[in-house]
Amino acid sequence: TLFRSGQQVLSREFCSTVRPPPHQVRHRKLFTPPTVLHNPVRCMFIQTQDTPNPNSLKFLPGRAVLQERTMDFPSPAAAHCSPLARQLFKVEGVKSVFLGPNFITISRESEDVDWNLMKPDIYATIMDFFASGLPVVTEAAAATDAGASEDDDEVVAMIKELLDTRIRPTVQEDGGDVVYKGFEDGIVQLRLQGSCTRCPSSVITLKSGIQNMLQFYIPEVEGVEQVIEGDSDDEEPENLGSPRGP
Repeated sequence: TLFRSGQQVLSREFCSTVRPPPHQVRHRKLFTPPTVLHNPVRCMFIQTQDTPNPNSLKFLPGRAVLQERTMDFPSPAAAHCSPLARQLFKVEGVKSVFLGPNFITISRESEDVDWNLMKPDIYATIMDFFASGLPVVTEAAAATDAGASEDDDEVVAMIKELLDTRIRPTVQEDGGDVVYKGFEDGIVQLRLQGSCTRCPSSVITLKSGIQNMLQFYIPEVEGVEQVIEGDSDDEEPENLGSPRGP
């Protein structure tokens, strides 16, 4: 009897060492994972990056926005195909929205608008949008850049290749983009977008950066001309390059 009682005591002690207490078992069954596990987008970490344009700020949501393309929305009317851009335009002080492969560039109306007052609303808008699961673009939009074409001659093909491989990635690092619009009489026509639009250093970007590189690799290029998009649909070219001598 004593041995049997000792076995029962030993058995109870052994079981107590391998079985969790009853309250722990109930705690595991009743445990509910926090919201962050069900909806990780709600706690996404958004970074900001200054651009050469004091009126433009680059937002990095830490995820893809438009994969490998860019879209420029200079006004709310132009954002009809992008639910994200439409929501951002609702933030007070937002003048234009530019969507890149993995970033969003917001331009404010003027320097009188304080970024510190705008940032919380912009953060909340971006987080709420990606949490909603809606597409960034709801319908096919016309391409803003003229990609490589079989109809391009050798010079135009080289210009586009240089833009896509050497120039555009650098410009996108500053929250903007450059779009090829044409080549005529030795002049390359380009349009600046995003933070580069009306940027104080845009002339330097075109003259010292883009034009010099194009002329170095392509002797046929004599200058660069900026195509400015005004309030109307007309395009006003601004020649920022000086023809190069032989």
